[in-house]
Amino acid sequence: MAPKWRELADKLAERIRSGEYAPGQQLPHIRDLVEAGEGSKSTVHAAYKALEAEGLVTSSRGHGTVVRQQAPLKRLGIARYDKAKWRDGDEVAFIADRVASGRAYKRGEQTQSVSRVPAPALVAAAHGLVEGAEVYARARLVKEGDQPTHSLTSYYRPEHVEGTRIVDPTPGPAGRGGGFRVLYDAGYEIDHMREELFARIAAPEEATLLQLVPGEWVVELHRTTYTADGTVVEFAIGIHAASRFAWAYDFKVPDSAQEAAE
Repeated sequence: MAPKWRELADKLAERIRSGEYAPGQQLPHIRDLVEAGEGSKSTVHAAYKALEAEGLVTSSRGHGTVVRQQAPLKRLGIARYDKAKWRDGDEVAFIADRVASGRAYKRGEQTQSVSRVPAPALVAAAHGLVEGAEVYARARLVKEGDQPTHSLTSYYRPEHVEGTRIVDPTPGPAGRGGGFRVLYDAGYEIDHMREELFARIAAPEEATLLQLVPGEWVVELHRTTYTADGTVVEFAIGIHAASRFAWAYDFKVPDSAQEAAE
């Protein structure tokens, strides 16, 4: 016979899956379920912890226990960087993902802080600098409503961005078109980039920042952005909640043999 907390967890899980408790909706307070005869405080708490471990809800101080978005955001691969989006319009990358996912967005859902810091080894190597050389770090936290989806920290050489909106600490994207548009206006048009992805368990501070269950997985992104002459104008490290994204890539299949023949 299943323990009482398991029975309650299964009952609540069924209500979540049926839509009775919708994504983003807060579940009843523990005391309310206790008063309704669903079990003791420890029973309800154990049921909520089980739902959290199963990825159905998130719990945080001040927000209670909330049903998670079950449909992950579509995280575009190549199309999110289309120049027409940020050069000619105002669709920065995270907004492009929301549009492709059919989900709402607010520009205020991206926060940021900017500081001048010694370059860690990874950042220095990407930019061809000596470790410890000063770079600008532009750190952003992106949310969908109240729930964080990912963090992204871009590192720039000071001579590329000094005096631009990129080093302005005002919250939100760096003006119309975001950071890529700022680089474009400064004479550094992006031409190609390299992205590397690594899956791992979230570090404790990452779990806190992204409101993850301890032991939950993240996808770490390393993005190196180049101009046509090979100059690195941005190196970024992103930490994405793995369960909140579906990564999509659509591209022309290369044929290096034919290219060589031509």
